[in-house]
Amino acid sequence: MDYGSYPVRHVTLYLLFCSCFVRCGICTRSHVWISIISGLERSDFFLQTKFTSINGQDPENVPYDKDAPLEEQVTQSLEASLRNLRTDYIDSLVLHSPMETMEDTLRVWKMFESFVTAGKVRQIGISNCYNFRDLRKLYQEATIKPAVVQNRFHDKTKYDIQLREICNVYGIKYQSFWTLTAPSNRRAMANNEWKEMAREKGLTPQTLMYAFMMTLGHTPLDGSSDVNHMKEDIKLMMRFQNGENVLDEKEVNTLSSLLGIKD
Repeated sequence: MDYGSYPVRHVTLYLLFCSCFVRCGICTRSHVWISIISGLERSDFFLQTKFTSINGQDPENVPYDKDAPLEEQVTQSLEASLRNLRTDYIDSLVLHSPMETMEDTLRVWKMFESFVTAGKVRQIGISNCYNFRDLRKLYQEATIKPAVVQNRFHDKTKYDIQLREICNVYGIKYQSFWTLTAPSNRRAMANNEWKEMAREKGLTPQTLMYAFMMTLGHTPLDGSSDVNHMKEDIKLMMRFQNGENVLDEKEVNTLSSLLGIKD
């Protein structure tokens, strides 16, 4: 979705309603109500959901038959997502994490590919994939290549340096989460040098972190339910969409150093 064509208030309401519906557990009707209130169409939404193996499921709320073959579990999971989100296609379907074996990971991936071929899914990706060799193997074996990798961005994984390099080479979009909440990132944002750069840029320490990620070509996932924070995040996003170079190379290097990212 190109938010640049919408007023900040319009997009903020859109994000607020999304957040409220999800947090209240009634996301099955969210895009219907949001469309009514805001006038947005289905094509204005980017819906991303996941398939999670049985090991990562709430045993009281598994969206598929846990005793079914793996391929059937994946199919039932997608059908549940389509039904719950009241849509006939998903923009991005992500494997929550690699399966216990590469063989099973590829079995899931083949099903993902069949959904793309059938028009039920637009793109596919993987999450919690911290071994760059696993990502490279998946890419090499896949007929339809992963479009996104969604990972925690923090010091415990050395900020995915090698994996992000592979994403750049393969043209895979890197999505970060824990971007603001990881302890190592919180420490960096509390640094006086970080806060001073944020002030000079007309940003908060948090939106400066987002600017850092976006300058690197990554997509930080934003889970805020605070209206003011949403407005700040959208304004930053629009600065990028309007072609502003928010950070130069030297500033990116400074922030990398404060985070402890080493080449």
